[in-house]
Amino acid sequence: MKRTMWHPKGAWAGMLVLGLAGCAAQNHGEAAADAGAGALASPEGAMLAYEHDLDITLDAAGIAPRVKQIAEACQSARFGDCAVLQVGQQGGEYPSGSVKVRIAPKGVEPLIGLAGQGGEVASRNTHAEDLAQQVADTALTKARLQKEHERLLAYQDSKDIKLADLLTITQRLSEIEAGVEQANKEAAQQHRRIDTQLVTMQFHTPSGQRSRSQIGEALSESGAVLTTSVAFLIRALSALLPWAVVAWVFAWIGSVLWRRRKRRLAARAS
Repeated sequence: MKRTMWHPKGAWAGMLVLGLAGCAAQNHGEAAADAGAGALASPEGAMLAYEHDLDITLDAAGIAPRVKQIAEACQSARFGDCAVLQVGQQGGEYPSGSVKVRIAPKGVEPLIGLAGQGGEVASRNTHAEDLAQQVADTALTKARLQKEHERLLAYQDSKDIKLADLLTITQRLSEIEAGVEQANKEAAQQHRRIDTQLVTMQFHTPSGQRSRSQIGEALSESGAVLTTSVAFLIRALSALLPWAVVAWVFAWIGSVLWRRRKRRLAARAS
């Protein structure tokens, strides 16, 4: 039976490899965490609604697949809660595309990174709208309506209430309930704007490709331009030819009359 020998050097080498692999995995995880933590979000107690507008240059062939890729990543919640609001695409000589999504703050940067792969983020603008006053007004309106609703309900249960007053209270209660429902909708929309962020991405081809497309378009249109110019000259000559004949006839008659007059003057002088 053959005995297996243990080598200290081999063991230390294996431990070193495992340690380096663990450090690499830890660093990768920390980098991903930093990328998510670096996303802009409304600070504690603030009511900020962030919006991002991006202009991304990408090869013409890659625009359509990238628009589809971003839409699918959003719909599958690849980077967190996300909703596709608008998708647009245009082909032809100058292809372009656009995607508008509303996504959780932690997914903004990963989604922008996906959009810019293989291209360049030519411009980016980020701004926030402070909704604190709107949120406060909505909450105040809701609280006022609820208090009035409770007061009318208590008055409605009174034994001394008249029929006319009861009908008026019933109508007012319906109006208040509709107002509370509307306030709830506005509050939900406001918090949705605060809890998620609007990202609008516009895709265009690089300026070099657009220039080449313009040159190609100009060359392809040169034949049509030449044909149009020749047709214009033919029409112009056709329109001017009768007038040219008439002018030549008048000039010929004038020259004949001028020669006759010269001969008469010469004869009188002799």
